[in-house]
Amino acid sequence: MANIKWTADLAHTEVNFKVRHMMISNVSGNFKTFNATMVSDTEDLSKPASVEFEADIDSINTANEQRDGHLKSADFFDAENYPKLIIKTDDFKNGKVMADVTIRGTTKQIPLNVEFFGIVNNGDSTSAGFEITGEISRKEFGLNWNQLTEAGGAVVSDKVKVDANVEFIKQA
Repeated sequence: MANIKWTADLAHTEVNFKVRHMMISNVSGNFKTFNATMVSDTEDLSKPASVEFEADIDSINTANEQRDGHLKSADFFDAENYPKLIIKTDDFKNGKVMADVTIRGTTKQIPLNVEFFGIVNNGDSTSAGFEITGEISRKEFGLNWNQLTEAGGAVVSDKVKVDANVEFIKQA
């Protein structure tokens, strides 16, 4: 059997990030609007699959409207000109994978850690669960805005931690 399609169960999937603020605390956020698909050659996901993920930059949410607006601006994501964050890989499996991450029109290969939680058939559908974690350098993607604190430290760290919990549903 080949080309088994899976789609993200949006009610049971979350895509989060965390960045150091003023070098003393973390600010967390997420994307509210996104989609992900996976195509596998085996039902048990024993071989690498291909995955495509897209998040709408306008859906970024840090629980602070002013900060969200700044993140959408040209200082950071430039949502008007680059409305999507895109991640693709043809090597999605349990363990470490390399993914093509596209932000602001720049694509870089980024290592991601994938933990496969298993597959469950509940009678009506078949679901597969994963946790994906990693770290990106925002400056590699042109998100260069920053200011210095009075002590000389950066207001926003270059490193952004990513943590996604994804539940895929096998399509009939």
